[in-house]
Amino acid sequence: MPLTLSTTGDRSPAPARRPSQQALFLRGFLKHPVMVGSVVPSSQRLIRQMLSRVDWAKTKLFVEYGPGVGTFCQPILDRLAPDATLIAIDTNPDFIDHLRDEIRDSRFIAHLGSAADVQAIIAEHGFESADYVLSGLPFSTLPAGVGESIASATHEVLRPGGAFLVYQFRARVRDFLAPDFKRIDHGFEWWNVPPAHLFWAWKD
Repeated sequence: MPLTLSTTGDRSPAPARRPSQQALFLRGFLKHPVMVGSVVPSSQRLIRQMLSRVDWAKTKLFVEYGPGVGTFCQPILDRLAPDATLIAIDTNPDFIDHLRDEIRDSRFIAHLGSAADVQAIIAEHGFESADYVLSGLPFSTLPAGVGESIASATHEVLRPGGAFLVYQFRARVRDFLAPDFKRIDHGFEWWNVPPAHLFWAWKD
């Protein structure tokens, strides 16, 4: 009697394909355009220049607002000391899920929440202050009052000598930083899409 192969009941469903980083980034921009500043992740030259003023030997806690798909996360982790921590805060659950899946590093924490709540968030993870905070959030398009609240909360959470690192496509972000930070250094990176203003606001 000839053998017959069943065509039902023995096929497992194909695993769902994960979207690429670029597709996820674009989807995040389309869903939350006021929270994602660009449809293109930051360039490597921008990352190097933005991080160049960090004193890594003295860094125990580094915080990032709006990490997206993690363009800055691995470069930061590559520079962090073995006993330091990176907390990435984002309001987009898709980005947080992606980061938790992709970055397997005991020094890394992906936290779903608002940058305005940074003090409560780092306290939840056992910290009293941060050494550096990085942000690519588009301050100019945030809802009224949110940018000011984030700048103030960041100044409060930084240790003396720490800095708020901000990259933006408009120089207007200085207006959000100036009320709390008296010393603000400025740079510019042409090799990015689009070119970006870089700010280092220091808590003296």
